[in-house]
Amino acid sequence: MTKKERYKNIISWFQDNMPIAETELNYSNSYELLVAVILSAQCTDKRVNIITEALFKEFPTIEVMANSTQENIFSFIRTCSYPNNKAKHLLGMSKMLLEDFNGEVPSDINNLQKLPGVGRKTANVIISVVFNKPAMAVDTHVFRVSARIGLSANSKTPLETEKQLVKYIPEELLPIAHHWLILHGRYVCVARKPKCADCGISKWCKSFDRY
Repeated sequence: MTKKERYKNIISWFQDNMPIAETELNYSNSYELLVAVILSAQCTDKRVNIITEALFKEFPTIEVMANSTQENIFSFIRTCSYPNNKAKHLLGMSKMLLEDFNGEVPSDINNLQKLPGVGRKTANVIISVVFNKPAMAVDTHVFRVSARIGLSANSKTPLETEKQLVKYIPEELLPIAHHWLILHGRYVCVARKPKCADCGISKWCKSFDRY
């Protein structure tokens, strides 16, 4: 089976079996999603959603967060991973949005990465989910699943994986493909004991015989 054939079959299966695939983070606008994605680093979406329920009530807008303090933000996010760093990033991010971007979350990946706490993965999530642009955010699930099933070959970094996925996945499917791979990695192709018996794409998986 060629790599092109593997991609075609796997994409087709997801289109038929997971026509709707979305982020599991709770948000109502671009500011809230940006905050949630920053918090989600090394933290589960379930935990982030618990945190943001109170956080967004206290900081409903960029302006409110920008005029707060790192200590106050920390008090709301203390149960997530690396709360000190994330509180610092959230404060800096909101201030920069006000000062440099007129209080609007930018739709450009380069401008997004200027914001504190925003790396390439986070920026790709925002432009993909909020602005529906063709981008592939590679988190730990996407990185692992892509390598395991054979969508990425010899990839040592998330950027290398991203480039391979973008090359083979049709541009218009990139936003939803990101969620296909995340959800598949979260619930089926899990890290330690993948649920191969429940996997609909096992027949095209490069690693199926290993498990």
